Amino acid sequence: MFHRLKTLFQRPLEIAGTAAEAAAPVEIAAPGVPPFDVKAALIDADGLPVMDWQRAGAWVQTIADEAAQASAWIDCERAWLAHLREALGPAYRLQAEGDALLLSSLSRPVAQATLTFVNRTQQRILRTLDGVAQAGGSGHDILIVFSDEDLYYRYVAHYYPEAGEFAASSGMYINHGCGHFVTVSADLHVVEPVIAHELTHACLGHLPIPAWLNEGLAVNTERRLTPRPGLVQDARLMHQRHLAFWGETEIQQFWSGKSFLRNDEANELSYDLARLLVEQFATDWVPFAAFACAAELGDAGAAAAREHLALDLGGAVCAVLGREPEPAWSPQPQTWADSPERGAFHWH
Repeated sequence: MFHRLKTLFQRPLEIAGTAAEAAAPVEIAAPGVPPFDVKAALIDADGLPVMDWQRAGAWVQTIADEAAQASAWIDCERAWLAHLREALGPAYRLQAEGDALLLSSLSRPVAQATLTFVNRTQQRILRTLDGVAQAGGSGHDILIVFSDEDLYYRYVAHYYPEAGEFAASSGMYINHGCGHFVTVSADLHVVEPVIAHELTHACLGHLPIPAWLNEGLAVNTERRLTPRPGLVQDARLMHQRHLAFWGETEIQQFWSGKSFLRNDEANELSYDLARLLVEQFATDWVPFAAFACAAELGDAGAAAAREHLALDLGGAVCAVLGREPEPAWSPQPQTWADSPERGAFHWH
């Protein structure tokens, strides 16, 4: 998950791009323990270095002092990004401000505006999702902006299974050891929804919530914080598409999260249905927040919905779609072939 620095408003820091630029470290020192071998912990992901975060975390845990542990983790983050910067080439710079750490080839003004936006947006998410979202830890909010789609897909392919087809994306939150999110270079106004969406996932990383709830919260928060006037959906057409698509089999894929990973219209309709459900449920925030904090991955939040919202999820989705309630539309984990998904898949 994303981590926060204790100092919220520090001077902007450019870590690279000057004559004094230091080479990426080969080891990290910490008091009372042998140094961490950075190069030995780097994994080659199609020419781009990825840190073995399990190995890094195990080393950090050997440090006795908690403050030194936090400092060592930050050093691991920066060391990895320094190696990634070198692999990406001289056009990339590593810059930090407040909670945010940015690796990109963006111009300095755009990079600075992006860092400021990340810091401000996280605070807005915490206020918007009061009692649900949470930031904690001792590291950075890391954003990597790749200069083109080829580099982006080379990097994110490391986090996908080898088999299968996957929907296209322009941004993704990666929650593997060191939480960070990645996107493709674009004008800041284009990147802003990606940041808002993926930061929301980061602030929900402490909860064991199902994919539909995770994505529904992220989409609604993204739309609230970064409204896009040009994005207009025909509600009647979308409703017709929903009615034509969802059936007993498909709705179980929705509850298990698998429909979000399909590369057909199920992908788009899953996000929209999740948005609609969260939009409806969250009108009374206090019980909804209790539901979101109690929702479990294993039953798609069904037990928490009965307890805190006094509703059956199957009946609720039927009501949203204008259908008669059917028992087979409620989450039925016993019919799911694979483990359910947590969400935070990608922004599209």
